[in-house]
Amino acid sequence: MDKKNHYKKFEDVLQDSIDEAFSSLGEAVKASIYFHLEHKFLITRQDIPRRIEDFSDALERIFGLGAKHLELLIMKNLYEKVNCSYRWEGPKWLVPDLTFKKYVELIKIGYDYEEKIGTVEVMVDAGEQQEQRA
Repeated sequence: MDKKNHYKKFEDVLQDSIDEAFSSLGEAVKASIYFHLEHKFLITRQDIPRRIEDFSDALERIFGLGAKHLELLIMKNLYEKVNCSYRWEGPKWLVPDLTFKKYVELIKIGYDYEEKIGTVEVMVDAGEQQEQRA
């Protein structure tokens, strides 16, 4: 059995993280969120890992500014499940533009990368620093 088969698929880990975040609001609320995602936004539970941006937009339409807190909870759950670490290679004053979608993509890369499972490094080179200053 190859090394990758010892781990859950990333999509399953992400879905577990989302389920836990929704469950923290109560099982009835969790069911209601999934109902609205599917019927109002046409995003099934199984579609979420492939439609992160649509999912994030739907959460924002449902919860307004409160969606960011829910996304942070999902990110926290995901972080704990994949046991990843981060290294910021940029000036302390420069805050990276890390959206929910980008965060999930970075975690997926780290998770799928067999030789560095669980390690994700966020790095900014000089060109990106100039771009972000402008």
